[in-house]
Amino acid sequence: MLEQTRDDATSPWHRGELAMQRSVGVVERMDGPGRNFVRKAMPEQHRAFFPMLPFIVLGAVDAKGDVWATVRAARPGFMSSPDPESLDVDLPRDPADPVDAGMEDGDAIAMLGIQLETRRRNRLNGVIRRTDAEAFRLRVGQSFGNCPQYIQPRSSVFVRDPDRPTEVVPLHPGQLDHRMRGMIEGADTFFVASYVDRDNGERQVDVSHRGGDVGFVHVGADGVLTVPDFSGNRFFNTLGNFLVNPKAGLVFVDFETGDMLQLAGKVEVLLDSPEVASFERAERLWRFTPEQIVLRPDALPLRWKKESADLLRRSRG
Repeated sequence: MLEQTRDDATSPWHRGELAMQRSVGVVERMDGPGRNFVRKAMPEQHRAFFPMLPFIVLGAVDAKGDVWATVRAARPGFMSSPDPESLDVDLPRDPADPVDAGMEDGDAIAMLGIQLETRRRNRLNGVIRRTDAEAFRLRVGQSFGNCPQYIQPRSSVFVRDPDRPTEVVPLHPGQLDHRMRGMIEGADTFFVASYVDRDNGERQVDVSHRGGDVGFVHVGADGVLTVPDFSGNRFFNTLGNFLVNPKAGLVFVDFETGDMLQLAGKVEVLLDSPEVASFERAERLWRFTPEQIVLRPDALPLRWKKESADLLRRSRG
């Protein structure tokens, strides 16, 4: 699956992404978009977008090599771009968040800016430059936009000052309980982080949105999650990372309570499983086995209201 060709060395994609593109016959077609749309600096539209957001999705890797995803909220304006190669982020350290362990000076991280009410989203990765515990600067490695497919429109409001953290302590259970299974099986949205270490020695982290109808993620009796992969932009950033490094970090948000369920574990990509047929619109599947679980009640100061389902159907074309 991960065989390399002579032309791979000059491709904008790494070998896992190329393997996924090769599996559906789009390697040549995706070469141009990779060179044109995956940039090493933010376009002006993205630089103006991030400061509008009340939250950001982050992906990072801890010292053990486990990858985690999280959502952090603050008043709009907590992010700003002094130049196209940089994004300044005013967020204090949060030891309750497992992602925080991978946010030291020099660490590679990923960011997803997503505006649920308009279904806009832009992805970013790079390296942290940190001078204190209250903020950091991200030096851009890659910047690119994504289409609005599968994003469920939601509007949000703050229910407390985002500078005031919750007083509820995180839980670290050994397995998924009934409450956590309900969060997963009742979700129409989650976020997934992944990463690879490139041949040049650079670590490339990615964090992405996944969406579908309520219940699109299945949880087996053994606690293993089965996730359908729908038709998308054919970049295959997430699944390509999985082929090279089968680790993932998932975060599920209860949009009504602000609870967050964070999972770190291992992944298996299923390209031609007969199970694909049982997932409507799925082109392939991936399985996720949780190895670490963190449940953080009331972690977020935001609450979201779901908008009309008609908007979601229109977003799918």
